[in-house]
This record gives sequence, structure tokens and C-alpha cells, in this order.
Amino acid sequence: QLQLVESGGGLVQPGGSLRLSCVGSGFTLNNYAVGWFRQAPGEEREGVSCISSSDNSTTYTDSVKGRFSISRDNGKNTVYLQMNGLKPEDTAVYYCAASIYDDYLTPGLYDWWGQGTQVTVSS
Repeated sequence: QLQLVESGGGLVQPGGSLRLSCVGSGFTLNNYAVGWFRQAPGEEREGVSCISSSDNSTTYTDSVKGRFSISRDNGKNTVYLQMNGLKPEDTAVYYCAASIYDDYLTPGLYDWWGQGTQVTVSS
């Protein structure tokens, strides 16, 4: 059974940091592109960042460039999203997902999804 499990969400003050983790089971994550997405209440799911399977190239949506960083640890079958300089508008449920297609932040191209982890940025 292919599964993705996210962790690391929580409540943080504006300007703070969190590191989200996405652990794969039943498949080897470095064979897939992995993306992070988020969805705020009443909003559509938005692509945040992805890392390719071919050369670990990374893509970020404009609103998080310079603040968020995606990386892999193949030995732990884990993909991380380091989030610094968090803002209230970053508040959402964050999901990781895996795809056979590299370099896309389009949710419809991702076939395997985790259950999500809540990130709340508030003072």
C-alpha cells in the first residue's frame, strides 16, 4: 500500500519557522516528483513547491520564494519543506503528494496524497 504521511505542522507566530516532513511507505520517494500543496478554508488547493525525481531541481510558487525550501533525504525516504519567515497568509492545511511528472505544481498531476497537516500562523 502506497502511503504518504505528513508531520510537523502547528501554531507559530508571524516570522517563525516550521519544518514539515513527508514520509513515504510502500514506494521509494526519490523515484517520484514530490510536491507540497496547501489549502486554506474556502480556497482552492495551491501548489507551494516541488522537487523533481530526475535531478532534484526545485520549483516554488512566487509567494514563498526566498522563505521556503524543499529537500529530500533519500536514506529516510522523506521530503522536507522548511518554512521560514512565516506569515498569517501561510495558514492552511499542507499536503504532500507524489507524481510521475517532474516540475509541475498542478494538483491534478499528482496521484498519491497524504492526509495533511495544519499550519497556523498567528500572534
